[in-house]
Amino acid sequence: MRPNPRRPKNKLLALLSAKADPWTEIGLTLPILLGYHIGVIFLPTINAADFVTTRLVALVSWSKPAYLGLTLAIAAAFVAAFVFLGKRTKLDWRRFAVVAAEGAVYAVVMCTIARFVVGSLRLAGAPSQHGFFSGLIMSLGAGFYEELAFRVVLFGLGLLLLQRFIKIRPTVLLLSWALVSVLIFSGWHYVGTYGDPFQLASFTFRTVCGLAFVAIYRLRGFAPAVWCHALYDIWVLAL
Repeated sequence: MRPNPRRPKNKLLALLSAKADPWTEIGLTLPILLGYHIGVIFLPTINAADFVTTRLVALVSWSKPAYLGLTLAIAAAFVAAFVFLGKRTKLDWRRFAVVAAEGAVYAVVMCTIARFVVGSLRLAGAPSQHGFFSGLIMSLGAGFYEELAFRVVLFGLGLLLLQRFIKIRPTVLLLSWALVSVLIFSGWHYVGTYGDPFQLASFTFRTVCGLAFVAIYRLRGFAPAVWCHALYDIWVLAL
């Protein structure tokens, strides 16, 4: 039998060659999500896109030990469900290593392009106001919850709805909605109590990064976008 020329020659290439299924995507982001939810209870603020922590803390009557126990129990239940559904092999440690490395490469490329477009700037146009621990935890939260809110819900589900009601060329609709969703994502950082003072440079920088996140999400999936976002924010906010 002749080998299929389209088939990857080794497992590493196989891991890089195709997008993961939704269950695996969630599993590959579990370390980021769990790290955020364990750490955020020790901080005075949460990520603005985080709609879970406040509800979990209220559910256990604002007890930190109970919250940590509940968080770990939910994570254990997810892993158990993964094993029960026969998907344990999809969480091979090499998959985590590959998606983390892929995210890191994207983060470096994205930052290089964004800096080229708007000049040599940090994310908010000023030095980070976070310490290491705070910056680390908030970066994990931004990576998961902002990608969930702005890429999966706003861009992904929004595009599906628009495709049902707007009959224009698919590519035009895709690119137009990608830009709109990214402008919303960028502008969202300046809204609310903890929003940054508006600066055109930082707004443009975030827009360029948002376009990169959309491209990664569309072409590679949710998990690489989450890892890229989290690792980039750690680079900027914690290091």
